Amino acid sequence: MDQTLITNFLGENIVVILLALFILVSIFLGIRIVPQSEKHVVERFGRLHSVLGPGINIVVPFLDKVAHKISILERQLPTAEQDAITTDNVLVKVETSVFYRITEPEKTVYRIRDVDGAIATTVAGIVRSEIGSLELDEVQSNRSILISKIRESVRAMVDDWGIEVTRAEILDVNLDAATRAAMLQQLNAERARRASVTEAEGKKRAVELEADARLYEAEQIAKARRIQAEAEAYATQVVAQAIAENGIEAAQYQVALKQVEALTAVGKGAGANTILVPANALDAFGDAFKMLRGSK
Repeated sequence: MDQTLITNFLGENIVVILLALFILVSIFLGIRIVPQSEKHVVERFGRLHSVLGPGINIVVPFLDKVAHKISILERQLPTAEQDAITTDNVLVKVETSVFYRITEPEKTVYRIRDVDGAIATTVAGIVRSEIGSLELDEVQSNRSILISKIRESVRAMVDDWGIEVTRAEILDVNLDAATRAAMLQQLNAERARRASVTEAEGKKRAVELEADARLYEAEQIAKARRIQAEAEAYATQVVAQAIAENGIEAAQYQVALKQVEALTAVGKGAGANTILVPANALDAFGDAFKMLRGSK
């Protein structure tokens, strides 16, 4: 009896049940939850319809189809090594590393098939082009400028693919053994040259300093002689002025004083026990005392 009732109920409400199931399935298919790290490309009848961002999205069931699920996380290409020749014909091996992320999935999925391969090929071509316009010394000394140029060139090339290049680095520039040996020899020669120049400059500076010292010594000697000459001239001038003012008596007074000073010096010498008195010593003393009295 119960089975008959169930069968009759299903037969009478089959359409309603199917309709309810259809609605449930439609709701399930019409709601798309996209993770934060992805974007979904939706096609309708095989053509691009929309791009679903992170969160809850509504699509038309049975008409819209999520054709591509694209990760928008930053990616790193495997470290690549490519050959390049500088303007001075030196072969170098350049190691590069590129980081990028997909910003417009609708461009990426419909314009390029192998994203990593396309970016790697683009980077290799740009690196060869940029290094080919520089000499080896410029490559070594201006690496930051070279990296900046490569990064900007790569960004411009991949813009049509909906890709943003976040970093493009040159990890290393390697040389072959022969080139490294030649550069080492050149470096040693340059060091030897600098050492010779430094030594020569040191000797030159020493000679200059010695010449300056001799010149300074000569100047000081000349200065001392000039001062002595000026003192003697001043003394002569004083004596001449005294003679002019006091006549011959002033000259005799000076001569008498010199004789007394000479006798005193002799008395203080090694022969102090012996007294030497010139024949005219008494006259000299007498003249001196007379002049002293006259000056008073």
